[in-house]
Amino acid sequence: MLLDLFNINGEKTGTVEAMDTVFGLEPNQAVLHEVLTAELAAWRQGTASTKTRAMVRGGGRKPFKQKGTGRARQGSIRAPHMVGGGVTFGPQPRSYEKKVNKKVRRLAIKSALSEKVREGNLIVLEGGLEEVKTKLVVALSKALSAEKKQLFVIDNLANEQELNLFLSARNIPSAVVLDTDGLGVYWLLKQDKVIITKEALKTIEEVLA
Repeated sequence: MLLDLFNINGEKTGTVEAMDTVFGLEPNQAVLHEVLTAELAAWRQGTASTKTRAMVRGGGRKPFKQKGTGRARQGSIRAPHMVGGGVTFGPQPRSYEKKVNKKVRRLAIKSALSEKVREGNLIVLEGGLEEVKTKLVVALSKALSAEKKQLFVIDNLANEQELNLFLSARNIPSAVVLDTDGLGVYWLLKQDKVIITKEALKTIEEVLA
């Protein structure tokens, strides 16, 4: 498979070979749904917490005697039906993470990448930026018709050109910048255009092939 290669000015400079086993698959919708659900669940904080009647302060003394008052018998002012009482079956801190097999996760990412290629929304970028300048990235997005929602995938922040691209693109409200380690299904599906550096393309193929 051949993908179009663009320079930092948004001009097409040639093509680059890409593996069909990574970028040319038939997207598996069931796997995409499973992994997307797992990613969204993992982002939940799970910090909601309520107190049971055992945790609420007070309520150790019987509020009034058992018989003779004409009222219903009560054992504690912190029972669930009392104002200020504990909560029955309320939420407790928990983890919402779902286990997803490595092969399933890889297949989901490959499916998402293949879908972007089929739509014509995956762009390979040659080189990076010599300086940190957001204006250059904005101009690049316009040249590639990617102004609305774009995802930049870089390979290595130790590379000065890619670091400059990261620092320049992160100021754009509609842009998301990830390295290859943080690549996931959610952002691949959410963003309209996916712009991958040539180095990141090689790394993705090495990991997913």
